[in-house]
Formats: sequence, structure tokens, C-alpha cells
Amino acid sequence: MKVILQQDVKSLGKKGELVTTSDGYARNYLFPRNLAVEANSQAMTELQNRENSKKHKIAVETEAAKKAAAEINGKIITITAKAGQGGRLFGSVTAKEIAEAMKKTFKIDIDKRKITVNDIKAFGSYPATVKLYQGVNADFTVKVSEE
Repeated sequence: MKVILQQDVKSLGKKGELVTTSDGYARNYLFPRNLAVEANSQAMTELQNRENSKKHKIAVETEAAKKAAAEINGKIITITAKAGQGGRLFGSVTAKEIAEAMKKTFKIDIDKRKITVNDIKAFGSYPATVKLYQGVNADFTVKVSEE
């Protein structure tokens, strides 16, 4: 019997998958526990609509990430910081500060956890990468100058 899983079922499949099981397993275990529904024409149509919706959402998000990457790629983000003796910074420039500077400069809200940069503890220019979406990255330069 073909069923569509409503929840993840160990050793059978993940939520939303179409799987084939024995009739007894489906009727006696999956259906009473609301783990699956029978794969009739209505359920198949709903499954197809969900998959199409998911594909469309991924396409839209990927396109938006590519636009943002084109805007950010190769640009320079300037951050000012206070310095101590010998040109060393008090503390370091963090991904959070870079994300805030990018929001001001490009008006793009980026999560600080998606920015990859080495420790910045002195003035100068440093390469950085931001992961905007799966497979969409943008490289830019962080320039740290004195206040």
C-alpha cells in the first residue's frame, strides 16, 4: 500500500515522502497513530502542490541571494575602531560589527554567523566571505581604520 508520511517514521522515511508499506502495517500502526495517510488522488495532489511550493520558495530565495552577492562581491566595508599603543586595536573587530556595517552600507540584513573572517586585531584590510544561501557566497574586504 502506498502512503504519504505525515511525520518522520524511523526506518521508513521522512515527513512528506511517498512510501510503500504492507497493508497491515499501514492500517494497524501508521493510520491509527496519524503517522501517514493513504496515497489517494487528493493526498497526491496536495503532496505535489507542497513540493511545487517548496521548489518555488527555494528559487526565489536563491535569486535574492544572488542579487545580494552581486551587490556585495568585491566591495570594501570600512569600520573605524579605537587603538592602543603600536596600532593595536582595543579588542578586535567582530562579525557582529561587520554585519552592522553591511546593513548600513548595503541595506542588506545579514546574520553575523554567516560571515567568515580571520581575527582582526590591527588596522588594515582583511578578506572576508559571507554565505548568503546554500551555494551562494560573496567575497568582500573589511578595511579597519582609526577613529
